[in-house]
Amino acid sequence: MDEGFEQFVRDRLRKLGKGYERTRRAYTEGKGEADGSPGEGSLPVDEAGRAKLVCRRYAEKRAVELDSEGKPACFDPDHTDCVGCVEDIQDGVIETWDDPRGRQ
Repeated sequence: MDEGFEQFVRDRLRKLGKGYERTRRAYTEGKGEADGSPGEGSLPVDEAGRAKLVCRRYAEKRAVELDSEGKPACFDPDHTDCVGCVEDIQDGVIETWDDPRGRQ
């Protein structure tokens, strides 16, 4: 290979590595912000303090109370969608909703 091509490849790989590192760092920082205890600033809430979640079981918007373990009041331990919902809350990746007009 000629020297110019090798330099080009090294420069591109270095640029890609820096971009990857920036993305990884931003993801880690964002994930860390969402790692607080469920319902305490990490999830949008209504005026009553209930978490605004999209129910995985019924595919509908719900405002629900979360217990100290981050489980919604509607949690059914025998249903896989409910178990997955709690896992998503704990991982900080639960689907939420927010009404731009400020209503529920």
